[in-house]
Amino acid sequence: MAAHYVVRHVDRADPAVIEALAAAGVATVHEAAGRVGLLGPRVQARQDGATIAGSAITVSCHPGDNLMIHAAVEVCAAGDVLVVTTTSPSTDGMFGDLLATSLAARGVLGLVIDAGVRDLASLRAMGFPVWSAAVHAQGTVKASPGSVNVPVVAAGQLVRPGDIVVADDDGVVVLPAPAGEAVAEAAAKRISNEEAKRATLASGTLGVDLYGLRPLLRDLGVEYVDRLPDR
Repeated sequence: MAAHYVVRHVDRADPAVIEALAAAGVATVHEAAGRVGLLGPRVQARQDGATIAGSAITVSCHPGDNLMIHAAVEVCAAGDVLVVTTTSPSTDGMFGDLLATSLAARGVLGLVIDAGVRDLASLRAMGFPVWSAAVHAQGTVKASPGSVNVPVVAAGQLVRPGDIVVADDDGVVVLPAPAGEAVAEAAAKRISNEEAKRATLASGTLGVDLYGLRPLLRDLGVEYVDRLPDR
């Protein structure tokens, strides 16, 4: 029989670093990290305008069984993000407003799940943000063992316990905790650079000129003409 664990201890990143990454947002963090760490697009925000960043508490569940999500609540702390996966693909509604209430009582910021959620209207009303692969009312059981705080793969991305999770309307990105400070610094530089570009573009400058793209277009054989030539 395979071993199953609930690991109580997780090494978490500096809260100031996590806060800086939250302010930067998913797209900027992904770029600043070298375009790594992004979960696949099937895991989507199920509300508008929510942004969270925190330390990953990971859960590996049997499909259609949310027993290990209940087990994970005990080891969560304020500022954590619960990341749930299943051992084979599942769209069942493994998480709803009762589990969200339990997590919110412990200060958990939100849920990322490569499976389904339900009670979506209630989750939105209570302000508990979720990112999921599906919304599905199909119920689950509590019968099968799994593990908490082991490495998991969510939407094609490896997530380790204590990884920094950033999630917003653009999706979800994860980073190893030791990389957080350097990525936060790189993200701050990108934001400053983009603010300058935004001002330049707002003044009427074209992107092809700002980025020096005219020579590239020419070298690629792109021609500017007033009309298409007669055929």
